[in-house]
Amino acid sequence: MTHRTSSVLVVEDTHDIAIQLCDFLERKGFLVDYASTGKQAIRLATEHNYDVIVLDLMLPDIDGTQVCKEIKQTCDTLVPVLMLTARDSIEHKVEGFGAGADDYLTKPYVLEEVYLRCIALARRNKLHHTKVTEIGDLKINISTKEVERQGQVIKLSSKDFEILCLIAEAYPNAVSKRQIVEKIWGSDAPETDAVRSHMYTLRNAVDKPFDVPMIVTVHGIGFRLIAK
Repeated sequence: MTHRTSSVLVVEDTHDIAIQLCDFLERKGFLVDYASTGKQAIRLATEHNYDVIVLDLMLPDIDGTQVCKEIKQTCDTLVPVLMLTARDSIEHKVEGFGAGADDYLTKPYVLEEVYLRCIALARRNKLHHTKVTEIGDLKINISTKEVERQGQVIKLSSKDFEILCLIAEAYPNAVSKRQIVEKIWGSDAPETDAVRSHMYTLRNAVDKPFDVPMIVTVHGIGFRLIAK
């Protein structure tokens, strides 16, 4: 499977700092979402399957340690959290790691270091993911690129396999058409409606031979897998 762009959620209530950080990470190739409050961060983290979250400790509504703890408890995937803070005492670091933070960076920080920490966390997170994903009677082997349903081997093109993996990674949430284009094609986005044609061939392979469809369209959002 070809390399897919990593996604990051930046949680920072100081607008200028947030814009600077988001712009820098986007230039480095990350797909970036932004939240200015703890509540917004928790909502986005539960709706999307981020590769890493950059979390400021000082937020206007909820303390960053509580946000981190909430995200770790509610997210389906164990998304790594890089905590940013002006508090540099060992007590605060212990508190942050105790809430589930995976890494810690003290302000003022160098943007390049934030990027390098994000790359390391995202890579480590992907290595820890299981090589075989099972959803209902669907089995996807990331290493061998083999797909089975009800014990029957399903043959997919490389792009169809990548799209299926992307939807499976987000399960039970939906993946938007925009996310599929950005993560699968990146800057080489196709001019034609390639997503629609790939979803058609994917459904023919994964759903048509079986009694119950697993790939569903969530109107206004995108596509998701269901397991009955």
